[in-house]
Amino acid sequence: MSATGRPRILILGGTTEARQLADRLAADSRYDAVISLAGRTADPRPQPLPTRIGGFGGAEGLATFLTAEKISLLIDATHPFAARISRNAVTAAEASGTPILALRRSAWKAEAGDRWTRVESVPEAAAAVGEEPRRVFLAIGRQEAFHFERAPQHSYVLRSVDPVTPPLELPNVTPILASGPFAEADEMKLLRDHEIDVVVAKNSGGSATYGKIAAARTLGLDVVMVERHEPADVTAVSTCDEALERIHQWLSPLKDRGV
Repeated sequence: MSATGRPRILILGGTTEARQLADRLAADSRYDAVISLAGRTADPRPQPLPTRIGGFGGAEGLATFLTAEKISLLIDATHPFAARISRNAVTAAEASGTPILALRRSAWKAEAGDRWTRVESVPEAAAAVGEEPRRVFLAIGRQEAFHFERAPQHSYVLRSVDPVTPPLELPNVTPILASGPFAEADEMKLLRDHEIDVVVAKNSGGSATYGKIAAARTLGLDVVMVERHEPADVTAVSTCDEALERIHQWLSPLKDRGV
């Protein structure tokens, strides 16, 4: 509870859903909310809430922050593949006795015409592309792209928000710097222009980056899909409206009691 008597909320952000929730909470005088960004993007968009940038120092550091700042609710609205941050959030919430809610967009589901090969990790994705040389569109971000150095026989088009550093040690890589959302028509053009054979993607869900999946379906391309792994023992919702409903259910009694 803050000095104003309002429940304090910490959002671990970095996603479209986190920003949407921040917009809603910024306009709600019942709560005192702050958003935290990991700092992995060089030039993050301004947020509608007070913002801290950078890590906490692992689960222990986050637990200390939750206690010191008297956080009433921790909301994990990080990227579905930010597994380490999510694990730290669960551990910190348990250690500090802070309730935790996960805001996770629903995963994509294969539709008629999709040619998905499902894998459990990016290293598995690198192997699943196959031995024969292919033209590969990598849409997995920059942090795990190095795993494809083990498959130098392929030609790659690699899209990321920020440059890959150090550059990949591969003979044929075309970098594209861009951030979503990406329309299906534009993705279709990109795949055709670069004569892509296979798309490698993470099952992030949501609409902002789904265009490449729909385009691959239309063009009859293979997709190597890295599936997500979510913490099991966390209450999770998939939309901003559902998150707000939970927040009101959990925190309104605190405010009424002045706790």
